Amino acid sequence: MVSLSGIAVLSAAQDRPEPSSPSFSEWLAGVRADALDRGIRAEIVDEALATVEEPEPTVIARDRSQAETVLPLENYVARQLRPIVIRTGRDMYARHHKVLTEVADRYGVSPRIIVAIWGIESNFGKFSGVRPTIGALATLAWDPRRAAFFRGELLNAMQILDRGDIDVSRLRGSWAGAMGQPQFMPSSYLKWAEDFDEDGRTDIWSSPADVFASIANYMKAHGWKTGQSWGREVTISRAAVKRIADDVERRNGSCAARRNMTVALPMARWQALGVRLINGAALPKTDFTASLVSGSSRHFLVYDNYDALLEYNCAHSYAIAVALLSDRIQ
Repeated sequence: MVSLSGIAVLSAAQDRPEPSSPSFSEWLAGVRADALDRGIRAEIVDEALATVEEPEPTVIARDRSQAETVLPLENYVARQLRPIVIRTGRDMYARHHKVLTEVADRYGVSPRIIVAIWGIESNFGKFSGVRPTIGALATLAWDPRRAAFFRGELLNAMQILDRGDIDVSRLRGSWAGAMGQPQFMPSSYLKWAEDFDEDGRTDIWSSPADVFASIANYMKAHGWKTGQSWGREVTISRAAVKRIADDVERRNGSCAARRNMTVALPMARWQALGVRLINGAALPKTDFTASLVSGSSRHFLVYDNYDALLEYNCAHSYAIAVALLSDRIQ
């Protein structure tokens, strides 16, 4: 039985008004104060935030329905590896062979991987997004789902403007605030973008040399190992799929894709579990360990370099599409 005093306390709590959230303009004022505290010039902050009027519902909707996580792996890969994409990838590899070789020599990253990432991120530089970056990031920073992350990216974007690398009218990209042909988030740009052509500007919007070097620098920083493959497609019987699901542990990590792949095992162990090459032959004898990534009908044994691809975009659909496209670029 609840006492009368308890009822009174409960009633008072129910009658107390909820604290009101700040308006969008008040919230932007807080962002402005943070930017000034970071040392960004007031005129840059004012110019950037003047382009933001209100949150964009389309951006929030896109954040809830990303193709890499919504589409099945097989469907996403089929969409990305159309014959025209493969032909274009080969043409671009040949066209930029000299600078790609120079970049690969400096960073130790496969030029085919660089071209494949470039192709899937921006259709080989043809489309890197038209949405104003500041507005997209402000919307996602206002939205509570990942507010802290995107508030940081919004401040990073203003820092890029403050450096003079690009002006606010040209700072456009994806709905998520990814910029330029490599589709770097502002934090990635500040850490890993490169001025490979040494013209005094780090230009991931229009300089192929800077684009390729920035991708390679990112991959090297995230663990890409020179001269090693990403993995290979394999075949597994239904019985073996069930046995592996029952017997082999999954990996840990904050990224959902890593939790949806197995721990690394020696090739001999995968052979014993019933994994075979795509042509049905036995797995090669090697000291490598590999993790298993499975879609609904396709399966892949992946090595350490695959983890670097997941660092670029932590979705198996994306990483497998990049890997397979790179294999088809000769």
